[in-house]
Amino acid sequence: MIANIRRTAMADLPAVMDIYAIARDFMRRTGNASQWVNGYPTEAFIREEIEAGHSFVCENQSGEPVGTFCFILGDDPTYAIIYEGEWLNTEPYGTVHRIASSGKERGVANACIEWCFTQCPNIRVDTHRDNRVMQHILERLGFSYCGIIYVSNGTERLAYQKTVS
Repeated sequence: MIANIRRTAMADLPAVMDIYAIARDFMRRTGNASQWVNGYPTEAFIREEIEAGHSFVCENQSGEPVGTFCFILGDDPTYAIIYEGEWLNTEPYGTVHRIASSGKERGVANACIEWCFTQCPNIRVDTHRDNRVMQHILERLGFSYCGIIYVSNGTERLAYQKTVS
């Protein structure tokens, strides 16, 4: 059970990198071998996210980090152009990136998303076409598929959005 979500501290970096390694392995085993390759996300990148205040950890009841994600309020440049669809609205939004779980607790993605909605009622997320697990989670949580965006390295992502009132 997720007991707390908080900003990632630099002291959490080893645990966060372990969680990302576990998540990369899980993705490979579930048919998503082309996302998060070549050690992505790197320790240097996560360090920058921690410094920017965008990285968060999910703790279980023992205070152990069992999940991590990135949450950013404001415009995401990769979301400026959407193909084969459109966003639900043009209101201010938050973006969720890189949800990862250690596998030690169930419901990490749900807890992350629910927490993000306490910060902003309008959330956008993108995921790799091969990431069927995340697509299923987003659909189960009521996100709408909106179209295709392209991330900075030029690769395609499926874009989703949900708004709550």
